[in-house]
Amino acid sequence: MKDTNEKELYDLAEIFKIFGDQTRIKILKSLLDDDKNVSQIVDELHMNQSAISHQLKILKESHLIKGQRDGKNIIYSLDDEHVRSILSQGLNHLRH
Repeated sequence: MKDTNEKELYDLAEIFKIFGDQTRIKILKSLLDDDKNVSQIVDELHMNQSAISHQLKILKESHLIKGQRDGKNIIYSLDDEHVRSILSQGLNHLRH
């Protein structure tokens, strides 16, 4: 972290803030298992669609998830392997 500048540290802190919300973590964990549309996430987490959609927007803007249109639905998935690795390592750390 020797070459890390202030902006990178600020951005890193912002990413960890995103991970600091239980609903967002539940969504990310759900997408760790499989890609899903918003209705599937709502059903799995037993929350209302408005709350899930709001959190999906935050996760998408933070480049932690991505959405791909499939007809009338958008299928959400983790943005890349880095996100999968962060989640997996966090869960492994808790279980250690």
